[in-house]
Amino acid sequence: MFEQVLTILLLATLAGLIYLLIKYVQAKQQVEDRAKALFERWRAEERESEAEARARTLFHTWREREEQGIRKDAIERSQAVIRGKVTEHLVPFFPGFAYNPRDARFVGTPVDLIVFDGLSDGDVKRVIFVEVKSGKSATLSSRERKVRNCIQKGAVTYEILHRQKEA
Repeated sequence: MFEQVLTILLLATLAGLIYLLIKYVQAKQQVEDRAKALFERWRAEERESEAEARARTLFHTWREREEQGIRKDAIERSQAVIRGKVTEHLVPFFPGFAYNPRDARFVGTPVDLIVFDGLSDGDVKRVIFVEVKSGKSATLSSRERKVRNCIQKGAVTYEILHRQKEA
């Protein structure tokens, strides 16, 4: 009987050890799975962080490079506009201007000059509207085209405005 109890005890101990071994293997697998998941999450975050840093660096490099070009282009455009405005004022004094410079009056917009041909000689023969174009701006703006079309249709009048004296 003692042997039977010892055998049962041995079998129970063996069953308990097998149970504990199974639980240990399961716990070990859970720990490994959790560690693997944590590592994968860390690695993905690290990659994303590296990608963001790289993208940020590329963006700043692109912005600095393009900003210089944009600024240069803005300066060139501004200089062209200024040269154009100066040219509009001075064109009556340039060689090749077909009228007496003293007959020209600068308006600026929507036409650059109005020439009163012959005014300085005391005999106005005609009134000419002049739009000065220089550089790359060879086409008329929509406002300039509308004014040109109106003038070409002859829709031009002369008015006298009398101001009332203020009391």
